[in-house]
Amino acid sequence: MDDLWRNPITLTGKTVWLEPLSISRVHDLVTAGRDKSIWQYMLYGEPVTEEGMRNWVIDILHRRDADGEIPFAVVHHASGKAIGSTRFMEMRPEHKALEIGGTWYAVEYQHTQVNTECKILLLEYAFETLDCIRVQFKTDLRNIRSQRAIESLGAVKEGIFRNHLITPEGAVRDSVYYSILKSEWSTIKTSLEMKLSNFA
Repeated sequence: MDDLWRNPITLTGKTVWLEPLSISRVHDLVTAGRDKSIWQYMLYGEPVTEEGMRNWVIDILHRRDADGEIPFAVVHHASGKAIGSTRFMEMRPEHKALEIGGTWYAVEYQHTQVNTECKILLLEYAFETLDCIRVQFKTDLRNIRSQRAIESLGAVKEGIFRNHLITPEGAVRDSVYYSILKSEWSTIKTSLEMKLSNFA
């Protein structure tokens, strides 16, 4: 895999920065992730204790090493604390494509500028530095809030993978797939920057 697709990076915005996920952020993350509603449709169980969050971070770092994912802690400028996480996954440099996923934020930062800014930073890096031609997103069919958030980015709904995954609770999950293409990025970027400016 091209080094550019593997190297740890830090992406900096006005409200948050995205830094390589590390064990040093476990205490922040367990505070941010204490509300069990965050994990309802995630595939990780409920890492709401210090031990649980440490194990979650270790698992994500193993995925980084095994599969070439790039995980981030989302750090809030005002507090210097990690308030969530996101990552590049399903990375396919030979096809110039990847997925943005595994995203979660502390409840108090949901429905704020945080997600918009994070997505601008990630999409900008994917399309303008990695030269991707496709960025995809997927979410649980039951997770209406996540679908609305993805759709608000301007991503196109492509379809549903039926009986796609089995959750830690044993539920059979259908996954909804979305994508943004390189040819759409310029228009979407302008729209997202305008949306971000409205939070100011």
